[in-house]
Amino acid sequence: MIFDKDGNTSIITQEKASIIELVKKIGVLYERFKNDNIIVNLTTLNKVSLQDIVEFLQLSNKHRRAKHSFVIVTSKANLNETPDEIIVVPTMQEARDIIEMEEIERDLGF
Repeated sequence: MIFDKDGNTSIITQEKASIIELVKKIGVLYERFKNDNIIVNLTTLNKVSLQDIVEFLQLSNKHRRAKHSFVIVTSKANLNETPDEIIVVPTMQEARDIIEMEEIERDLGF
């Protein structure tokens, strides 16, 4: 797992461990990221199932309630099957665009 910071966005890139281990590790280290927008980059994984995406749902909901963005990046999942409560996009650029749009919405009070 690689942690990177770009302004007020933390980028967490998963390389090897399972999704469940990743979610647990992010939960343990959450204090480190709680004031940042979070991008979880899963592009290096060969397969990402709907169940893998759902593993992030509780963490995503918690983070979004705190008025921060939480975006998962993968092109390996069926984006039509993902729950509406969680944002999954196929590229890092789209993740950055989503965060930018959400920050504008928060600034405008939406």
